[in-house]
Amino acid sequence: MPANRQILLDNRPSGPASESNFKLVMVETPVLGEGQVLVRNHYLSLDPYMRGRMNDAKSYALPQALGQVMVGATAGEVVESRSAYYQVGDTVVGRGGWQEYCVMDSNAQHGLRKVDTSAIGLSQYLGAVGMPGITAWLGLVKICEIRTGETVVVSAASGAVGSAVAALARARGCRVVGIAGGPDKCRYAMQELGFDACIDYKPHQDAASLSRALAQACSQGIDSYFENVGGMVQNAVLPLMNMHGRIAVCGLVAGYDGTPIPMANPQLILTSRLKLQGFTVSEYTELWPGALKELSTLAISGKLRPRESIAQGIATAPRAFLGLLKGHNFGKQLVKLV
Repeated sequence: MPANRQILLDNRPSGPASESNFKLVMVETPVLGEGQVLVRNHYLSLDPYMRGRMNDAKSYALPQALGQVMVGATAGEVVESRSAYYQVGDTVVGRGGWQEYCVMDSNAQHGLRKVDTSAIGLSQYLGAVGMPGITAWLGLVKICEIRTGETVVVSAASGAVGSAVAALARARGCRVVGIAGGPDKCRYAMQELGFDACIDYKPHQDAASLSRALAQACSQGIDSYFENVGGMVQNAVLPLMNMHGRIAVCGLVAGYDGTPIPMANPQLILTSRLKLQGFTVSEYTELWPGALKELSTLAISGKLRPRESIAQGIATAPRAFLGLLKGHNFGKQLVKLV
């Protein structure tokens, strides 16, 4: 069995996360048991939710255990199998973690599933046609229940979730406005992702200034807001929400370092009768097939083809992850392992 390089969570961050929180180790891959498969991971997905799991605090998921392989979705190839369902050479996605190889049971425990790469690239199953895409679909279709002609706003617009929000909302005849960091990301959002407008938050020093800029792009107000950031961005959006507007809270990256995120003017939730709901993809697994079907169709047609930021090699994962939290990535952040 091959030697396997892994990234462990060595200690918990106090304040911002750093590379010293992680540890690279080399271990022997265990011999397969009955019903198990050995997967050579080709890609590792890096996602903001991982930062919250590094803390030993109440959250929507259990904390990452110290001394264990960091959690994360992977896409790769079966290289050895003791399962009747999986054959050597099958391309699969699952929750293999931050490591080059993973041993998985051939059942639903790790969410292992075969994928077809004839029309959709393997890496896309970790982004557009994976968890980020499903997240976008659930937030828009299940939580916000968007309708034709509405105005939809999404923060972190150029990222993996934001790009899927744009494609899904446009497919439903909505006007889509993004919020992103920097002119390059805003141009990309409009020219390649199909946003009707995209506001750069970086020149704005406060929520009032950002809100004025956003209002110019949302002359009819905002019907649905897909929240990835929180903080100043959220405070800029709330005054522009239309009566009975809906807000899907997917992430709050502004508070991932443990800093409290104050909400200005929470009375607007009452006065505008807003629906504000947090959610995670794991709560709605029965809806995944429908979401994946639509996302696959959009990807194959070329209407959902976001960029990917790819770091090379397992040792680069901590640095790439910290860059993701600071917005250094352009599109979906991956680590290529082969």
